[in-house]
Amino acid sequence: MNISNQTFTLNSIFKNQRTIILFTVIVFFSMLNACKSSKSKYDATGTFEADETMIAAEASGIINQFDITEGQTITAGQTIGYIDSVALYLKKKQVIAQVSATLSSKPDIARQLAAINVQLEAAQKEQQRITRLVKLDAATTKQLDDVNAQVEVIKKQREAQLSALSIASESIAQQVNPLLVQIEQLNDQLSKCAIINPINGTVLTKYVEVNEMAVMGKTLYKVADLSSMLLRAYITGDQFSAIKLNQPVKVLIDDEGGKSKEYAGTIEWISNKAEFTPKTIQTKDERANLVYAIKIKVKNDGFLKIGMYADVNFN
Repeated sequence: MNISNQTFTLNSIFKNQRTIILFTVIVFFSMLNACKSSKSKYDATGTFEADETMIAAEASGIINQFDITEGQTITAGQTIGYIDSVALYLKKKQVIAQVSATLSSKPDIARQLAAINVQLEAAQKEQQRITRLVKLDAATTKQLDDVNAQVEVIKKQREAQLSALSIASESIAQQVNPLLVQIEQLNDQLSKCAIINPINGTVLTKYVEVNEMAVMGKTLYKVADLSSMLLRAYITGDQFSAIKLNQPVKVLIDDEGGKSKEYAGTIEWISNKAEFTPKTIQTKDERANLVYAIKIKVKNDGFLKIGMYADVNFN
């Protein structure tokens, strides 16, 4: 090998070494930037949840109608089904018949006093006639005293009869009152045979079907208002003193293409008790043994779902 060839070889080696060094430096700084960018860009992480309501049956019986499906949006006051109420209806008819039978024995005070009222009216007319005759000296005072006594006797008899009839009528009314209360109770039970949804929301889970037996207190379905979601996240003790209720925060979820979608949130609840770090949750300072739970309210545009993960930035 001549000198020129050796020189060319050495230059090639040096050039390749410079290239390798330059490439190594570039890779090093790229990895450094990657490490920096891989650092946590969020202050906390959590999962979305909603205020779920378990709707239970208020009556017992066979479910005759149950018109909901999971994922369906329902409104407050909407009737979604019926529980069989034939037994309650027949019992109500029986109690109404008992009321009618009891009231039929109630005395007719006006009719039963009609005869004695006629006697009293006739005696009072005779009393007036004798009084006029006494003034004309056509009748004696004894006749007037007799007719006055007769009027008083009839009045006493009428009072006694009226008192007895009133007592009998009141006694029958007292017997009817418990039956009327039973009718009100049956009306209340009949109204509860209609399954009426109490809140606006989305049906999450349906536990029964038509023709199944409903038992009072048994859960029929689960509903939640998904118009706004709650993000349950965890913060460290260092972050605990840096946040407050009603503080606006940024909530980030993973979007298509690896991008993040941002939502505005508000801290609605902060736990006053520390707890051990949940295994499925990562916080900004993973070395902390204790964390505090918080809830962040986020308006749902339809993309947020129960169980979805999200990141939180407090600044």
